[in-house]
Amino acid sequence: MTAERFFCADAARARGDALPGTAPYGLVWVLVEHHAPWPANGYDGLPLEPATKSRLYDAARAVRARILLIRRHGRRPADAGPRRWAVLRYDATGAHRQHWGTWDRDEDLALAAAALDAPGEPGHPPVVLVCAHGRHDTCCALRGRPAARALAERWPELVWECTHVGGDRFAANVLVAPDGVYYGGLDAASSVAVVEQHLAGRVHAAHLRGYTDLFPAQQAAVAAVLARNGPAGRHDYTVTGTSRAGPHWLVRVTGPPPRATAYDVEVTAHRAAPHQLTCNGPATSAAMLHEVTSIRAG
Repeated sequence: MTAERFFCADAARARGDALPGTAPYGLVWVLVEHHAPWPANGYDGLPLEPATKSRLYDAARAVRARILLIRRHGRRPADAGPRRWAVLRYDATGAHRQHWGTWDRDEDLALAAAALDAPGEPGHPPVVLVCAHGRHDTCCALRGRPAARALAERWPELVWECTHVGGDRFAANVLVAPDGVYYGGLDAASSVAVVEQHLAGRVHAAHLRGYTDLFPAQQAAVAAVLARNGPAGRHDYTVTGTSRAGPHWLVRVTGPPPRATAYDVEVTAHRAAPHQLTCNGPATSAAMLHEVTSIRAG
């Protein structure tokens, strides 16, 4: 008798795994367009010229940037001509910055490494990245690609498939960068609705994993305020205070002027029971959960 195949996203939905507080921290992303099949470990597995590969890797690590391989949805030949690269940089003022270029030879990626030392240009529309990294996790392909198809049909110039962004069990995962907003648990229809609202300046609590400039307890606090008050712009709410006593956090979230209402949000962190959190491999892990226990308007 054949054992039933395990899918981590199905299991996470059945358990009701919480989304808020699960976005990986990050302020800078390096995107490298790559048409050939992606290695399971993404950029690390590319057979690039060693010196250039190391230069970009070291430059990214120096500023804690994440390197993601990208491609447009749909199959393209590996020799489809010059590919694009980008450096996306989050800015707390909302003037998010981007630097784009092209590469034909491996050595051209040295320009991407150099761009990590430059501020980049504001004014570009955000980039919508959909994790569709099937060699890393099956659910990322099964759930990510239908979402990528629907989004690309609507916004062909903004949408790219990308390699692993973290949280396989929350597929389909969408990262809007350099805004630094993670969404999860999406499908084709909900991904279009969520991104449409995001581009209109309305971040909803539903499907929100978190803001990447915040730590998990802070992400959970902001998501709770959004759930209470309704959708808001990416920078409408700011974290203006955080304190911790063991597993208990007190996060102050302040709203936009002119009222600038402040909310004191209590968050408790604890480990969930161990579960298999990815499709690839039977190992179990205990995820950290951040549960909001109270919200008080100050």
